[in-house]
Amino acid sequence: MEPTESLIEYPSDFPIKVMGATHDDFAATIVDVVLEFDPTFHIGRMEVRPSPKGNYTGLTVTVRATSRAQLDDLYRALSAHPMVKIVM
Repeated sequence: MEPTESLIEYPSDFPIKVMGATHDDFAATIVDVVLEFDPTFHIGRMEVRPSPKGNYTGLTVTVRATSRAQLDDLYRALSAHPMVKIVM
């Protein structure tokens, strides 16, 4: 397979897991970042899961992926955000 080929068909719904320290603005901040790359995203496409001790919050955001470049840029933006610990 060529490195530029993708196993994902575009457009498609694509879940991204984001984890960060629990903070009142964490989910809203992540929504703002996601909206830069997927203007169709809405809060109903996000699952929120606090860690057992409540120190961390895990989010699963399901974006409408339109290209590999869009997903790569979104991953980079999320990974670079100071509130984000892990992006999967």
